[in-house]
Amino acid sequence: MSEWFSMGSQNSMRNQNNVNKSAAQAISQMVFELTITSSLTPDLDKLLERLTEILAADDDFFIQKKAAMVLLNPRGHYFQVAQTGMSAAWDGGLTWTEGIFSDSKVLHTSRVEQLTHETPDKNPGQRCLLLPLIIEEQGVGYTVIYLAEEFQPQPAQMEFMNNLARALSGLVNRTLTSETLRIRELELEEARADAIRSLGLASEYRDNETGWHIMRMTNYAQAIAKALGLSSEQRELLYITAPMHDVGKIGIADAVLLKPGKLTGEEFAVMKTHTQIGVTILTGNDALIAAAREIAGSHHEKWDGSGYPLGLQGDEIPLLARICAVADVFDALTSNRPYKKAWSVENAYEWVVSEAGKHFDPEIVAAFRVAMPEILRIRELYRDEIIDPKHTLTLPPIAPRKHAWMPWEESLSVGIDVIDEHHRYLIDLINDLHEVVTDKRGARQVARVVKALDAYAKVHFRSEEQMMEHCEYSGLQRQKQHHQAFEEKIREFYEELHANPLVAQFDVLEYMRNWLVNHIKVEDAQLRRLKEM
Repeated sequence: MSEWFSMGSQNSMRNQNNVNKSAAQAISQMVFELTITSSLTPDLDKLLERLTEILAADDDFFIQKKAAMVLLNPRGHYFQVAQTGMSAAWDGGLTWTEGIFSDSKVLHTSRVEQLTHETPDKNPGQRCLLLPLIIEEQGVGYTVIYLAEEFQPQPAQMEFMNNLARALSGLVNRTLTSETLRIRELELEEARADAIRSLGLASEYRDNETGWHIMRMTNYAQAIAKALGLSSEQRELLYITAPMHDVGKIGIADAVLLKPGKLTGEEFAVMKTHTQIGVTILTGNDALIAAAREIAGSHHEKWDGSGYPLGLQGDEIPLLARICAVADVFDALTSNRPYKKAWSVENAYEWVVSEAGKHFDPEIVAAFRVAMPEILRIRELYRDEIIDPKHTLTLPPIAPRKHAWMPWEESLSVGIDVIDEHHRYLIDLINDLHEVVTDKRGARQVARVVKALDAYAKVHFRSEEQMMEHCEYSGLQRQKQHHQAFEEKIREFYEELHANPLVAQFDVLEYMRNWLVNHIKVEDAQLRRLKEM
């Protein structure tokens, strides 16, 4: 790519054109470095910024320091995925719909075109060059570079821009390929993780018909790990492997596992073997399997060395197992079981705190105390009982998110506390997605958050539908149709991340916000009357 770019510059000099050699060389070197040496996805914003700086500094190029890259989505709409010198997509409107951008067809010619265009930030009559982005002979969008007033590019300058368009097309192609490969890598990891989770759920369903314990315990552990300051990589590992903590129960006889009363000494000895069975099941050197094995084998160890199966003490107990121990015991204490009634949250909290230095790692208990507002919230989101529309929540306040893209507003309240809490959590996930997109963390992380959104939306929808069915709500079928349509749309977006990850991440974000706000204000607002029944 660098060779043909340099050759084009040399030919232009031989033809005594007006293209400045220094600009051509600078751009050539920039493209070469991004294409050959960068192992990361090019930051398109910075690329455009540097490009306009080079061109605007050249006497022969009267270019504004203003440019954008817009790409087509599968529905024929243009999305602004990068920019310099103008509003970001979030401030200037996500779609381009005026003039040439009102037509889903990319210019039939592969040549650079000059036209006047009104930008999404409503600056009228802006003269610009459209550099078509072509991949495998298919137009995918444009790089839009704005010209200085009354400047008329010469033929040699237009030829230079055509070369630049081909170079940028190559970069976009490389970026799409790189991002798609990262999504494929994530899918392989998720397939392994799903297999591990499924095994954990299989063990859970043997003695807990709802399966909510695993979801609560896993999310409690996440909240504790976050308060403890663990890295995102460690938290992710914990989230995948925590459901495996009781996988060894698969090997425990029903007479012991499902006994409704207190176990005898002999029966308890059998029950304790589930830790060793778990270790045996989770054989392998894979990082996920190794972490799951440590949790399954050590989550009943105690800080003071009085636990089982090995009597490990203090830091001998793997960190993730120590976190799971607190999360597991707290949920067990606050849940009904055939052999016991649930403790109150207050009593369970006080007992866990009192066991710091004995049963539990004192640092983990300190993090548990910090995470308590989030833990109480999770407890309501993944509750075993059908939602009672009249139930009043008294949760401790959670610090509001700074500079939230989609802040919670009271106008979004439907008057049912638990449903409102579900909606707040969905909004938090949408804000997580916004941060991933705007921070340019890549399609891999976008895909991860989209999957988390999809998974929690299913939890929310099923809980909401159970409540409506229990209350004989007349709009249940309509709500189910809306929920199914949303789930199908998320699956569609996830597939689009493979085809064009640069566009799909913007597209899904816009859809999420618009759909949720509309659904809450139009459909879920009608649930208010359930509280009055």
